[in-house]
Amino acid sequence: MRFLPGLICLLPLLSPLAHAELIDDINDRGELRIALEGNTAPFNFKEDGKLTGFEVELGEMLAAELDVRADFVVTEAGDLLTGVESGKYDVAINHIAMTPELAERFDTSAVYSNPDAQLLASKEPEPRPLVLAQSFQPEAKSSPAPNLVIPFQKGNPAFKASLDNALTRIKEDGRLEQLSQKWLGRQE
Repeated sequence: MRFLPGLICLLPLLSPLAHAELIDDINDRGELRIALEGNTAPFNFKEDGKLTGFEVELGEMLAAELDVRADFVVTEAGDLLTGVESGKYDVAINHIAMTPELAERFDTSAVYSNPDAQLLASKEPEPRPLVLAQSFQPEAKSSPAPNLVIPFQKGNPAFKASLDNALTRIKEDGRLEQLSQKWLGRQE
């Protein structure tokens, strides 16, 4: 019993060790849970009942690079970030622009695309909270290209390194450029 106070004092020091890194959870499950809306061509949409699009193919490539399978979960816009924040999903790949607010709540991947704001605006019938509507004005011809990133829970440096390394490999071997040409009609 006399060791109990000492053990209680050590618990706060051990708690970071008890928290599993996101990459460990993903490897244990053998899948990367990817949230998306599945209704915004050419980024992610259903064709003949099957998910397809730029971000679907990118998600499949990223999962393959991480040596796991991609598990796509179609959800509502309002659930994307809250689901990632709660751990329901590992990441959201849904043409999400880097903003200061996003950076406060999440860690993110490196930028994976800078699509023309007009392309995004033409695909969005009304502004939505997650999709670039908050970061550009569609009418403004001089809007800078938004930086699209993949958000995930804060405090997962090993996952960030793994995800960024996977993105780098996809960029360097030309697969990202091929995807951009196929789906967005332009080079990255």
